[in-house]
Amino acid sequence: MLAQSRKAFYRQVWRLSLPITMQNLITFSLGLIDTFMVSQLGNTEMAAVTTANVPVFILLSLVFGVQSGLAILVSQYWGKGDTKSISRALGVACALGASLVLILAIIFFFFPVQVMDLLSNKHELSLLGAPYLQLIGFSYVFNMLSSIYVSAQRSIENPRFGMLVFGASTVVNTVFNYFLIFGKCGFPQWGIAGAAAATLLSRVVEFLICLVCALRSRRLPLDAGAFFRPGRDMLGRFVHYSSPVVLNEIAWGLGTSMMTVIMGYTHNSVAMLAANAVMGNLSRLFLVVCFGLGAATAVMAGKAIGEGQSHQEVLALSHRLLRFTVVLGCGLSVVSLILVPTVFVPVVFPLFKLSGESLAIAVALAVASFSTIPFHAYSISAITGVLRSGGDVLWSTVLDLGPQWCFAIPLTAIIALVFQLGAWPIAFATHAETFLKLPLCMWRVRSGKWIHDVTAERRSL
Repeated sequence: MLAQSRKAFYRQVWRLSLPITMQNLITFSLGLIDTFMVSQLGNTEMAAVTTANVPVFILLSLVFGVQSGLAILVSQYWGKGDTKSISRALGVACALGASLVLILAIIFFFFPVQVMDLLSNKHELSLLGAPYLQLIGFSYVFNMLSSIYVSAQRSIENPRFGMLVFGASTVVNTVFNYFLIFGKCGFPQWGIAGAAAATLLSRVVEFLICLVCALRSRRLPLDAGAFFRPGRDMLGRFVHYSSPVVLNEIAWGLGTSMMTVIMGYTHNSVAMLAANAVMGNLSRLFLVVCFGLGAATAVMAGKAIGEGQSHQEVLALSHRLLRFTVVLGCGLSVVSLILVPTVFVPVVFPLFKLSGESLAIAVALAVASFSTIPFHAYSISAITGVLRSGGDVLWSTVLDLGPQWCFAIPLTAIIALVFQLGAWPIAFATHAETFLKLPLCMWRVRSGKWIHDVTAERRSL
């Protein structure tokens, strides 16, 4: 059984998950703030930003993949008390992550219209959203670097750091959104491009905060020699455990973007994209608790493995965390579904200028999204928390991508484009993968074969 008491267990879970939840809430709020302010320009402008955010979501997935891959190593090195190896892992992650994002940002800058034309049957949306795409890509170069350092701090049980950093950047983004989108306080009125410029500025601010803290931190002192010369062993170790996670997140991001692309090719694509822009951000806000618990699970399980706890102890800890996640997910599902007719329809959706067909579509997307929260909660904690913390990157990738690409995406395409069945079937089809992930994840977790010490000597990798 678990060595720690029930009270100590829940205290540790909340101590780690609440700041991470707040950080995720702040991070996802950036997208919601952008969507809200752009929605005041009209549904066409909002649809253009939604289309531009399809390739941007791939950048976001790349950032999440690198920081998740890094967390596998850092949490276990932290359990061993090896901060020098953490600096080496940080060096590899920063070099590889920033380089990959920069390449994509350059492509988006020089070929924005061509990229967006692949994602919608409305060329006018591509022309309208191109200035946004040109700028927003470079913001993720800075976001990659800051997210890597935030991930390291989270993995050494300092989750409040990310909450404070992203809180500051959200304030900057909100203020300059107002200035640059609408041309207030003497600033130029850039419209959609202003939203991207504000995001870029906020990401620069968060990067500078992380840089100063990295140079001054006592809890995680940065070893400059290890950071800039991480060595081939650490490079190989990072690639071995992190590259499947990075590829997983990119492929998952592509899959999620495919859902938006499918909506962009429906007969009512403008209304569909406008509704999806609002509900995509709102649904992520309700999942922040699940992502927070998933991150807390990764830290706790990874540290337990690094400390050398037995397989039985690690397995018992993981089961306890997953049960707690499902119970909380059920509570979130009930609350959010109650809010649809009482708050979202009469208040929230009209704020985003949704009406008529776009409002009806948003209701369908909301019900489908909120009713599947418990399934999402379990799969998030199982895949990004339990399996990855144990270095089981191959199986976590298979379980994350298989149901999405082999089931949900084809089903959504058939329903939306072939049979054109309407908003409700399309909405539930986009979440169909969750019904397959649950039993598959339960099977893998119960097997116990996912528990590996990723800090062991290279011969055992």
